[in-house]
Amino acid sequence: MKETQHKLKRYLVFLLGLFVNSLGVALITKADLGTSPISSIPYVLSLSFPFSLGQFTIFFSILLIVLQLVILGRNFKAEHLLQIPISLVFGYFIDLCMLLLFFVQPAAYVLKILYLLVGCIVLGIGVYMEVLANVIMLPGESFVRAVVFRWKTEFGVTKVAFDVSMAVIAGVLGIVLTGHLNGVREGTVIAALLVGFIARLIGKKLSFLPEMLFDAAPAETKQAPQPTAEEPICIAVGRQFGSGGHDIAKKLADRLGFAFYDEELIQMAAGTTGYQPEFIAKTEEKMSHSLLYDLVSEMYSYSDQYQPPKDNIFEAEVKSIREAAQKNSVIVGRCADWVLRNNPRCVRVFLHAPLDYRIRTVMQREHLTDEKAARHHIQQTDKQRADNYRYYTRTIWGASANYHLCIDTSLGEDYVENLILGLVDRIKADPAKK
Repeated sequence: MKETQHKLKRYLVFLLGLFVNSLGVALITKADLGTSPISSIPYVLSLSFPFSLGQFTIFFSILLIVLQLVILGRNFKAEHLLQIPISLVFGYFIDLCMLLLFFVQPAAYVLKILYLLVGCIVLGIGVYMEVLANVIMLPGESFVRAVVFRWKTEFGVTKVAFDVSMAVIAGVLGIVLTGHLNGVREGTVIAALLVGFIARLIGKKLSFLPEMLFDAAPAETKQAPQPTAEEPICIAVGRQFGSGGHDIAKKLADRLGFAFYDEELIQMAAGTTGYQPEFIAKTEEKMSHSLLYDLVSEMYSYSDQYQPPKDNIFEAEVKSIREAAQKNSVIVGRCADWVLRNNPRCVRVFLHAPLDYRIRTVMQREHLTDEKAARHHIQQTDKQRADNYRYYTRTIWGASANYHLCIDTSLGEDYVENLILGLVDRIKADPAKK
């Protein structure tokens, strides 16, 4: 009974999301600066033939469903046929919204941009609601999924190629039918850039909604059982670049007889993601700009089954960190302190040092003679780690509230190690306290 209620909730959320999606398409179209890439072909055709945008959307959706059948063959499942009634509803919703917005006829360019941006926000909300419902994809996204399944392509690249193809075909159709570019303008590009970004941003800000609506609580938020003295202890070490955090963590593991995880997590992630270890090493813990990353990765917002490679790597490393924490271990970096924040047997430590100390360390370790180059390398690496940490945890990297100990390693490695060992002994003696 409860499962039926949850499924009904999901379909209601999806239906509401479908209407919001339609409202967004209508607003973008009414802005008269082009329309979203997926709607561009139906829109261009509706300008030259006696059928509405919603009707051409239905025709185009049916074509995409037929193409999915051809691409998937025996892998085309009966549940995919649900796209047909969904397409009918979506098409009629679009026509309804176009009628409801009859008064939207902006003449000034500024107003057109305003309606376009509002439409992108509304469409982004609709996309998020569809993914949140997690019951079925619209034909456009389902077609991309079929291509990915059939030819093992990368989802984000395929989605970009699909959207570009739709806009190009629409542009060609406009020229053929009317003699000039019609229905594809700057609004098409803006919608392509913004909608997925908005959907991803909403998904991050409202990450609590699945639990609230569908009782889908993330595993890490569940109440941890009361620890016992026999349970393993792990030490999660965050570190500034050049502070010597890796070496101190390795010595701690050796002194305690604990397993040590740093580059080892790369190998574990490679085994579960299929990515080469070299690719993971270049990608992990590096976030040059979270806003730019969201824009690059926005195409994944349309699917709950596919994620950007960096997100896949992070999730694989999260899984590896939790697996490593099931035995006595020392884990370096990769947001391990945040991943294991609810583990009462995890000692969370952040190692830092004055910049001059770290410059000397990096120059000696990497055989650099240019102090300016070492300083730049340190600052760039720390910024990438901080941005990566903030993006995935929504907290501040190195903030004392996230750790049991924040220690200046320039005080001496032996002193730092002994402080951490004292905390480990404390938890061993009284596992219920941190």
